[in-house]
Amino acid sequence: MISELNSPNKVVGAKQVRRALNDGRARKVFVAADADPRVTQPLAQLAVDKRIAVELVPTMKELGSACGIAVASAVAALL
Repeated sequence: MISELNSPNKVVGAKQVRRALNDGRARKVFVAADADPRVTQPLAQLAVDKRIAVELVPTMKELGSACGIAVASAVAALL
């Protein structure tokens, strides 16, 4: 559920999400459906490979807003 992103334990953006996945810190990944698949697909696949839940969010704007930032975001992760 996207409301989980109200938590302070999150990272936003492709680089931070990739780092959290590789470090084993991510426990759920959120991907914006309207984001560029060249950015989101590798991260979603990495999450699936590591057995981390992936949730699709309709828009980048909605994901950014849920994370409490003023800009759109393609991906975010709960830690």
